[in-house]
Amino acid sequence: MSTLKGNLIFGQSGGPTAVINASAAGVFTEALKRNDVIEKVYGAAHGIVGILNEQLYDIGQEDPAEIQLLKTTPSSELGSCRYKLTDPDIDDADYIKILEVFKKYNIRYFFYNGGNDSMDTCLKISKYLEKQNYECRILGVPKTIDNDLYGTDHCPGYASAARYIATATMEVHKDANVYDNTMICVLEVMGRHAGWLTAATALAATHGCGPDLIYLPEVPFDMDTMLQDTYKVFKEKKKVMIAVSEGVKTKEGKFLPELVTEDIARNSSGHAQLGGAASVLSNYLKYMIGGKVRGIEFSLLQRCASHWGSKIDVDEAYLAGVTAVQKAIEGYSGYMVAYERISNQPYRCEMKLVELKKAANVEKVIPREWINEEGNFVTQEFVDYAAPLIAIPSTPPLIDGLPRFAKLKKVLATP
Repeated sequence: MSTLKGNLIFGQSGGPTAVINASAAGVFTEALKRNDVIEKVYGAAHGIVGILNEQLYDIGQEDPAEIQLLKTTPSSELGSCRYKLTDPDIDDADYIKILEVFKKYNIRYFFYNGGNDSMDTCLKISKYLEKQNYECRILGVPKTIDNDLYGTDHCPGYASAARYIATATMEVHKDANVYDNTMICVLEVMGRHAGWLTAATALAATHGCGPDLIYLPEVPFDMDTMLQDTYKVFKEKKKVMIAVSEGVKTKEGKFLPELVTEDIARNSSGHAQLGGAASVLSNYLKYMIGGKVRGIEFSLLQRCASHWGSKIDVDEAYLAGVTAVQKAIEGYSGYMVAYERISNQPYRCEMKLVELKKAANVEKVIPREWINEEGNFVTQEFVDYAAPLIAIPSTPPLIDGLPRFAKLKKVLATP
């Protein structure tokens, strides 16, 4: 494969995570080292929107030490978006603008860091540029706490979120058992169509401080069955802890909030903006069983808690960024960096590539055999899968007891 010289641009898309910036650090560090091939390195402000608006940051102006601090800085430091490109056969205006910006800044390497919709963006741009005979190597860098990207053993961001959720579940469990009274506690965890994060509460259960019941989107949710399950535990223990994915649906396809209202907001990608499952269930259980009932929504805390992250997650996310640059320079394009687990004991994982056309818009859910027959808990197979990912802690460097996050200058680039 011939050497392709030019400039590189990296963008972040979708919901933030505790380690999405670690992938940025990997891309930037490796790209800046390869100035024999990559002449300038840019970061797109707010993902693809920054490219469309021609708001690019000159990463070469950043302090290398600040770039390294990105590894333990949560959220999307460049800014994110949920902008979904239309099919170019229907409307190619965005693609024409993207190509114009790429030519203006001599972009020959494009990396997009995100989940399912982001891989779709990569695929669409890759196909369009090929048709325009514009040589540009495009790779997707995976990111999602939902852990639902096809073709990878797990996703950057998942392990840190799972570690936080398992720990927070244990802490809530201890609090909920303080008083000698009845108590039902409902924990709502993120997960639209896949229950990987909610299932992580089972890790707390292995240490005696976890939920009694777990409900995931992979199994149709039935309110009557849930009530029976809850009452059975309540009758025996007088305390019940339930973990539920925000995206569980009834067999009729309704999210839990839709059982009380049809007015569900949607984001720019057309997805329902979820949240409220814990409120619906806690109110229902309060009415049907009585006693003290509390609903807790982990909300944004589960995806931004870098103070209780997973070192494996940080290291692998960084390596995914490094690998993207290395593979692109080698000549690969139209792929997503992915993880392949080699072993559990000891844990070992290697990087691989998956074709974008296989990864884009395909969701990976928990295998049904990893969920018990009743559909209200997970099996040991899930625990064996998830436990190694959270085993080693990661915390940011501290100043006065508080985290020291990266502070980028974000100097706007000029062609």
